[in-house]
Amino acid sequence: MKAVQIQRTGGPEVLQVVDLPVPTPGPGEILVRQEAVGLNYIDTYHRSGLYPVQLPLVLGGEGAGVVEAVGPGVTRFRPGERVGYAGGFGSYAEYRVVAEGRAVRLPDDVSAKTAAAVLLKGMTAEFLLRRCAPVAAGEAVLVHAAAGGVGSILVQWAHALGATVIGSVGSSAKAAQAQADGCAHVILHKVQDVAARVREITGGEGVRVVFDGVGKATFETSLASLGRRGVLVTYGNASGPVPPVDALALMRAGSVYFTRPTLFDYIATTEELDASAAAVFEAVRSGAVKVRVGAERPLVEAEAAHRALEASETSGSTLLIP
Repeated sequence: MKAVQIQRTGGPEVLQVVDLPVPTPGPGEILVRQEAVGLNYIDTYHRSGLYPVQLPLVLGGEGAGVVEAVGPGVTRFRPGERVGYAGGFGSYAEYRVVAEGRAVRLPDDVSAKTAAAVLLKGMTAEFLLRRCAPVAAGEAVLVHAAAGGVGSILVQWAHALGATVIGSVGSSAKAAQAQADGCAHVILHKVQDVAARVREITGGEGVRVVFDGVGKATFETSLASLGRRGVLVTYGNASGPVPPVDALALMRAGSVYFTRPTLFDYIATTEELDASAAAVFEAVRSGAVKVRVGAERPLVEAEAAHRALEASETSGSTLLIP
């Protein structure tokens, strides 16, 4: 099978197209013939070495397709069923072995491309909005990178929940998308002071929650945008990891809360995974969340896809097609 592998960490140039044997599912595992693979920012962290990994490694943690074979003892799926998954490694390939308890069955009205575009990002938005820092109607929230893969889903879902969504973006084109997704206010962070504009919009109060997938470059701005006892949720490192935090800075910002969660602690069990995926599919089905595929590339163009993602040239989700 064709796969994209790294033998050392570094820039997009370390991504290599290789031929590997089709894996065999072991006990409790399924073999998925992949129809679409989701590209996520976390893939760049593994590739660069920001998140340490064992090498060599086939990158990628999200995909969808058809169960080709099952290993001994599998009861959750049968060959021929359609599945999606998010987590682990090995997605940048034509076939992927997944533990049966870490895959979900796709509803008939959800295509493999839709699942690969929305599952990981959608479940991230689900746990952030509904379980990590629950958002209620009438509350003001700030979403950085509001036109990005996770950001666009956060904006749509928070808007559907009745929140007043303020989005921060880097271009006029992305501002238009963020407004279409449900942002009541959009800030162009390259030419506007985000925190000052947030204070202006909220009458000086600040927002209750900041959802920050950018990291290092926006941390101080995020703190300065919060209202008293607000919550700063930093869930990504697009600009690099947040430096060590002075606890007194949280006090000075208004006795605010700071958390750095990961999706996989919120889908730790199969039951949590099923519930989160079901919520995502229902949000898509109801129209609250529209899945935007910004680009589709052949799997063998993974290097170019990484370059575009890190250059902020993408919007919505990017799919790699095996």
